Amino acid sequence: MRCIVLLIFVAILALPFHASAQHDNPTSLPQEFLGTWKLVSYVRQDVPSGAKSDVMGPHPEGYINYGRDGRMIVMIVGTDRKKPASAVATPGEAAALLKSMLAYAGTFAVDTNAKTVTHHVEISWDESRTGTDQVRHFNIEGNALKLTTAPSTDPATGEKTIRELVWERAN
Repeated sequence: MRCIVLLIFVAILALPFHASAQHDNPTSLPQEFLGTWKLVSYVRQDVPSGAKSDVMGPHPEGYINYGRDGRMIVMIVGTDRKKPASAVATPGEAAALLKSMLAYAGTFAVDTNAKTVTHHVEISWDESRTGTDQVRHFNIEGNALKLTTAPSTDPATGEKTIRELVWERAN
């Protein structure tokens, strides 16, 4: 009996820690936000000139998933990636493949009042993003999710840009 009481006490003490580790209460997440979204477009706008260009080519592919457990994962690959010539990529082929993708995962928090989602990056293909918070403004219309950065330094070019990603709900 003492063992059962002790286990229940330990479980109760662990509850607040578990909830805070999630960075958000999953029951408060907007239901229309949750699920898997497929990338439609990824465009950058140069802040000084206003010029727009495709970030990873005209037809990038990718998915982002927001789970009920407060975790997220995203992977995007550029247009026309080339498969290595053999089973093992050469250093040049591997570098080109790595340069033409982005991926990270972690937890997320949604602020419906500010219309922002914050990705708390725990792992990343690019270690400079691991441990950072990536804030995106969002807009959901029907089956479309638009994520937009504030004007900031583009990690790929070092220039001041706004990046906009448009996603559609995956079936």
